[in-house]
Amino acid sequence: MVTDKDGYIHLIQYLTEHLGLFESSDSTIIGGDTVMELFEEQLAAQIIMVCGQNPALTFAQRNTVIREVDAIVYDLEEILAKVAHHNATSEQTLFITEFSGLIKNLFDQEIAKLQ
Repeated sequence: MVTDKDGYIHLIQYLTEHLGLFESSDSTIIGGDTVMELFEEQLAAQIIMVCGQNPALTFAQRNTVIREVDAIVYDLEEILAKVAHHNATSEQTLFITEFSGLIKNLFDQEIAKLQ
């Protein structure tokens, strides 16, 4: 649905271009959440919004969305393996929030094509 699209590839490139943000620990840590916990929480919230905004999605389509999110989380774990369990800084939190919103936009675009 989205992981095989150019937009997703561009988002992964965007993430890799900003890996320095995750490798630096100079910033203030604002909470106890790790980088991956924040990604998972933000993506879950975005996907709940996607499904809530699209009540006409079939059970199969919702399952496809969930499988796609699982694949995205797997990709993030691979890319961020060295820092996934580090506590997130305020800058990382902002980036994760933005990135998760961009993932939601990809789903919104693909779901619009289904209707």
